[in-house]
This record gives sequence, structure tokens and C-alpha cells, in this order.
Amino acid sequence: MPKPAWDDLDAFLRDDEFATVATVRLQDGGTRTVRGIFDDPYLNAQLGEYEIDTTRPRLLCKEADVIGVKRGDLVDIDGRVYDVMTGAQPDGTGMALLEMAAQGR
Repeated sequence: MPKPAWDDLDAFLRDDEFATVATVRLQDGGTRTVRGIFDDPYLNAQLGEYEIDTTRPRLLCKEADVIGVKRGDLVDIDGRVYDVMTGAQPDGTGMALLEMAAQGR
């Protein structure tokens, strides 16, 4: 029986479809090119009586591509640079999430 299309992560993350290409710049000077699904949802955060309207950028990509990526590394997506806020967070499917923050905010 053939594998379902979603089991082939490279086919799922084709950048001519809906994935995007990102460059990860590691603190040790190395770089990696990864493909992933970029999302930058709106967030209305509240702390007591204070509110802030912001976004929460994140990149979902193959876990194997982001092993060793950690807080303080940088991600360049379409000319915009983001700070990595957490290490790669594997989801158990071979994918991992990078939570980021836009620089200059």
C-alpha cells in the first residue's frame, strides 16, 4: 500500500505550493536553508488591566531541518528577520515549530 501524500514531508513542504523558504542564521555563524509553513497570527495579549496588540510569528518545518536551532538564532523570511524565541518544538509527526519575534518591535 503506498504512503499517503502527507507522509512525504518534502512533497508537503513544496515552496511552489504554499510553503516558504527561510534562511536560519545560527549563533555559531552557520546558516541553513529550510522550507516551512510561515504563520503570523494576530494576538491581543492581556496582563491585568494592560492590553497589547501584537503578532506571534512562527514557522512549522521538518524537525530534521531545525535540530539544534535555539533561542537567539535568526530566521530570514522574504527579507524580514525574526529572532527565534524557543528551541525547535517537535510535534511527534516529524515536524517542529519555531516560535519567533519580529526584530524591531
